[in-house]
Amino acid sequence: MTLEHIQSIIKQELGVLLYFSGEHCNVCHALRPKCRELFDAEFPEIKQIYLNAEEHREIASHFQVLSLPTMIVFLDSREFIREGRSVSLHKMTEQLTRPYKMMTE
Repeated sequence: MTLEHIQSIIKQELGVLLYFSGEHCNVCHALRPKCRELFDAEFPEIKQIYLNAEEHREIASHFQVLSLPTMIVFLDSREFIREGRSVSLHKMTEQLTRPYKMMTE
């Protein structure tokens, strides 16, 4: 996965979730399946990309990832939500539901 490839996906897709994690981040590993389940069920048109920030330092740096986990949601090629460290999936769902429905209905 390259930065150029991710940027291309962001431009092409309705929505993209970038999920940055780390190998030694327990919160990252616990949150990832819950996040995947949420997006599969509630926001299936949003493409999910999971990246190990330690392996993809250039990409993490480009998106200014300073803590793990970091979740960035893009809608219509623009950053819409950024959550880091203390991620609330409930809050994210509340923020994303209305614009997502408007874009997909």
